[in-house]
Amino acid sequence: MKVSAQRRRGFVAVVALLSICAVLLGACGGPKEETAYKRQLFAMGTVIEVSLWGVDEARAAEAVRAVEAVLNDAHVRWHAWEPGELTRLNAALGEGRGAEVSAETAAALRRAQELATASGQLFNPAIGRLVGLWGFHSSEPPLGPPPPRDAIVALIEAAPGMDGLRIEDGRVEGDDPAVQLDLGAFAKGYAVDRAIEALRALGIDNAIVNAGGDLRAIGSHGERPWRIGIRQPASQGGIFASIETHGDESVFTSGNYERYFDHEGRRYHHILDPRTGYPAQHTLSVTVIHGEAAAADAAATALFVAGPGEWAPLARRMGISQVMLIDADMKVYMSPEMARRVRFEAQPAPETIIVDEAG
Repeated sequence: MKVSAQRRRGFVAVVALLSICAVLLGACGGPKEETAYKRQLFAMGTVIEVSLWGVDEARAAEAVRAVEAVLNDAHVRWHAWEPGELTRLNAALGEGRGAEVSAETAAALRRAQELATASGQLFNPAIGRLVGLWGFHSSEPPLGPPPPRDAIVALIEAAPGMDGLRIEDGRVEGDDPAVQLDLGAFAKGYAVDRAIEALRALGIDNAIVNAGGDLRAIGSHGERPWRIGIRQPASQGGIFASIETHGDESVFTSGNYERYFDHEGRRYHHILDPRTGYPAQHTLSVTVIHGEAAAADAAATALFVAGPGEWAPLARRMGISQVMLIDADMKVYMSPEMARRVRFEAQPAPETIIVDEAG
């Protein structure tokens, strides 16, 4: 491993700069561009921002309806605790039997299996019981305290995994009643991919679908690339860094600020390490750029769990070449490809370590 060095309760979230005026870099307050179209909607428990370029009002409105339909369908199918296809499947698996699923759910679960394998099970959607034990199967954050250690140990020793599922002929079968599926680190990305497909089916080639800060951008903003901001990882907010997208890219971030509770001076967040059963330590956030939103979503979680010492070889195994990780000491770790693209907006620039796994 070749490492070279150059010379902070907050959050790091990726946002489309052209969609939220408060974080635009020099794009607010100017004349309205006739071919830019931006709309907000609420789906999958978050604000969705759709930015389009080069379409008229009628076709843009149709496009937003298509995106909303795709995301609402994903919410109903794959919500971890509200009644739907996933909860019905989990009930069946818990009873040691299989269940019929839609073609869309079967395809999503196959992809989740592939990504879980590639991640060495650090992305593991089968640990839904553990997520529920921690209290994160609720629209309201848990208040603490953490669950009893023996309950955590029992679930870890059961070792639920995606490889125990058999998905074929419209059915999902499994022999392990410890498996409970939670697609929270994957469903948003998968749905964003489907939303982009819906836009392309309507002939739209220049767009951003931004799901609560995680997004996929295609095409460009006129003659300019889409410019994406990464918010300052500090309570005062602001822009930490920015990048410009190239053609078709997804930008996803996992952070310890998204869902958490504080107890006796310690933060317990929702990104659980499947190996220990506890929230992953040593990392504040991970941002991933990749062509497929589902892969970027899963990888951001897996690399967060891997942490500063293990993320680089795992990223290579997952086929992820663009990563930025901020550790608990506010140091920034980046892959060389990511480092060539990131522009730090906050000053002074943070201490940065470029990790070249190929070197």
